[in-house]
Formats: sequence, C-alpha cells, structure tokens
Amino acid sequence: MPIGSYEFTVTPADDGITLKSFLRRICGLSARSMKVIRYGGGSISRDGIELRAHNILHDGNIIKVRLPQEEQSEIVPIEGKLDILFEDDRLLIVNKPAFMPVHPTKIHQLDTLANIVMYHQRDRGERYPFRALNRLDKDTSGIVILTKDRIAYNMVFSTVKKTYAAVCEGIITEGGTIDLPIGAAPDSKIQRCVREDGAKAITHYEPIQTFDHHTLCRVWLETGRTHQIRCHMSAIGHPLAGDTLYGGSLGLFQRQALHCRSVTFPHPITKDQIELTAPFPADFSVLFKSTSP
Repeated sequence: MPIGSYEFTVTPADDGITLKSFLRRICGLSARSMKVIRYGGGSISRDGIELRAHNILHDGNIIKVRLPQEEQSEIVPIEGKLDILFEDDRLLIVNKPAFMPVHPTKIHQLDTLANIVMYHQRDRGERYPFRALNRLDKDTSGIVILTKDRIAYNMVFSTVKKTYAAVCEGIITEGGTIDLPIGAAPDSKIQRCVREDGAKAITHYEPIQTFDHHTLCRVWLETGRTHQIRCHMSAIGHPLAGDTLYGGSLGLFQRQALHCRSVTFPHPITKDQIELTAPFPADFSVLFKSTSP
C-alpha cells in the first residue's frame, strides 16, 4: 500500500457509528484533520463514494483513506550516516548518537538528525515532512521513531512503549516509582524542577547492574515531561552521571548518561508487534570497565 493510503474494515462493534467517531477511534483522526484531507487533495471513501463526517458506517464496510501530499519540511538535506533499526513505507526508526540534535536550531542548522533524514528520503525517492514521534535531547542517545504520515504518527504515538537505560550516581538496590510534579525551574529557560504546581509526572525505575559508584537502571515513563528522567532521578538523590544541570558529575561521562534503549508497538498497517533494541553506545563501555576486580 502506498505511503499515505490506508484501508480500515468496520467491525460489528462499530456498526452504526459515524465516520467521524470511527476514524477518531481507529487512527486518531480529528474532524479538522478529515476536512484537511477532503479539501487538501486527499479522500475518504466507501465503495468509491466520498464520505462525510456524519455518514453512518456498517459492519463489513471498507473505508479507504488517501492522505494529501504534505508540504516538504524546509530542512537542508545533508549526507550523513543513519543507524537504521527499521524502515518501511510508514516508519523510519533510527539509533541517534549522542551530541546530535534531533531538530535544527539557531546554532545547529546543518548537523542534525533531521538534515540526514531529509537526504536519506530524497535518496530513496520519497517525500514526507520530518516528523519525530519522540524528541530526545541533543546529548541523549538512542531510538528515535519517525513516521512518514500523520495517521502512522497517531497510531504509533498512542501505543508505543519506550524504555531507557540510565546510569545513575550512587548505588540503587531496589526499583521504585517516582510520582512528583514537574515544572519550570525559577530563573531558567531550560531546567525543570519538582514543584507542587507542576504537571503530573510518573517515572518507574529498576536497577540492572551496580558498579563501584554508579547504578545502571532501566527506566520507563507514564508521562512525558521535559527532562523527566533527569529531574526525577536527581530528586531522589541519584542524578544521572554526567548531568551537571541536575547535580551529576563529570568523570565517566561527558554528557547525561541516558539512552533510549527499546521500543515496542503494533505496526500501524500489519499490526505485527515491532520490538527494537538499540545497543549501548560506546561511552557506556567506560562504565563496565570501571568496576573493581
């Protein structure tokens, strides 16, 4: 099936509901998005007949959605190396190295993941905006999920589960859950802190291996606040190694020791379970060598 084309079959559970309700539930399309499709050059049809949001659907109906061609991202294509973990007509999933920004900024115009992806898609003869589902900090390494159309984005976003590898300072012997609200730190445009009027934030962690002065933890989130792992681990007295913004010290790591390690989710078309793991980055080897004999 070409990029931007989808087919959905109405099941008995959805018999009698409107097209708007069906598409919102099955692939996260809003009424506004449906208008954009209809008037932007795409189509939503049943048996070759164009449908509107209020049309009633019945068991067995096959709904075809063809998305309009999206505007290309205004990002300069730059040739570079992509560590591709998975790619097809819907998804591009890569292992981002540390110290590489995901998106261009004022001081990073030509050295980002987005630049390399734009070159890669042009080389493949494809055309889609740069759309990163998860946005890792520049110094955080690991898996970044890119979707090639809006429906794939909606469907993966609502189902993906991510785990992180974090090297924390100090020895952690038991796992736990951190349920502390996070908001902007006073007098800082970047830093976050735990504060009563912050947004709800929940982080789960468990120790995987302890070393002389550090613990390698598996971390996963229920919420996605800015700097959530960094802020939360610091709040319980175990900042990430190398994370000077949140109380970590330089030494073993010259950046926050955080790596998006794995993702799992059902494929938006085939529904097959996608399970991907990014190998530990090279600087994590310093940690394993630091253990006393």
